[in-house]
Amino acid sequence: MPTDLINLSNAELSENNLAETNPAELDLSELVQQWISALTRLNLSVHTRKAYHRDLCQFTVFLSCHSVAINEVTHHTLRQFSAQRLEVDRISSSSLQRELSAVRSFADWLIEQNIIAHNFALDFAIQRPSRPLPGMLDAEIMPQILDQAAPEKPRDAQLWCRDKAILELFYSSGLRLSELSKLTLSQLDLGRNLVTVVGKGNKTRVIPVGSKAIVALLAWLELRNVWAAPEEVAIFISERSGKMLSTRQIERRVSLQAERAGISQHLHPHLLRHCFASHLLAGSGDLRAVQELLGHADIRTTQIYTHLDFAHLTQVYDKAHPRARKKTN
Repeated sequence: MPTDLINLSNAELSENNLAETNPAELDLSELVQQWISALTRLNLSVHTRKAYHRDLCQFTVFLSCHSVAINEVTHHTLRQFSAQRLEVDRISSSSLQRELSAVRSFADWLIEQNIIAHNFALDFAIQRPSRPLPGMLDAEIMPQILDQAAPEKPRDAQLWCRDKAILELFYSSGLRLSELSKLTLSQLDLGRNLVTVVGKGNKTRVIPVGSKAIVALLAWLELRNVWAAPEEVAIFISERSGKMLSTRQIERRVSLQAERAGISQHLHPHLLRHCFASHLLAGSGDLRAVQELLGHADIRTTQIYTHLDFAHLTQVYDKAHPRARKKTN
């Protein structure tokens, strides 16, 4: 099967031809080509289409090796496929879930084309492993990192000025690494202490920025104006190039500053996002607000943080539930 089918339109089949053809006689690679073309017309990104194609290829290769026609696929076939991917190919459960999602979408399209009668993957699921709890730093540890003294060397002190603004913004607003790295000057509203970010699914959200982060950002922006290359709009830039820092560069700087503060635990941007969420939840008890600030589409994703402050949740329960409140004389 060709490795890149996204731009191949000359092999497209008409819906009438598909409907009149015995599914067992159809070339699976041609069906995949037709499906990818349909995805292209839906204006999905190239990255998304390639990911769908890559994941579906694993399944179609499996069917070909086992001489199974697309209309012969059953739950037994899917169990065999899942077992091979997990036990032989040693992929993660989450990767298999993604591949099965592509298979379901492909099967939906096959139904629309009258190639199969039902979605063979619709009711099929593998057991999800328990979600790992995020690592965490206590709130008392954060000042050790954020309030550490600047290095003595002038160049290192300047880098710390930038890194401190990065660390403060991560912890203050719970941004994802990709969101922070792409921030531009126009997205930062220092007058109202707000930052506008574009997250997953191109969803925009406006997030408060804490006072300490504002102070760090103001100090950094003065230095940034000296370093910035002409017409560069990114907030966080490299000293050498004056261009936007890459996500990898940001990760390295976060880790370096934690080591300089004497923190033994590996610090990375996503851990700072976890700290933001759990510490905010501990102080407010407002899970819905934390969901909005994190940009989670599903509140169940946010609920992983509720275990981190069970004592607080118990106190809320004791105070709020009518059968838990103590009687007063």
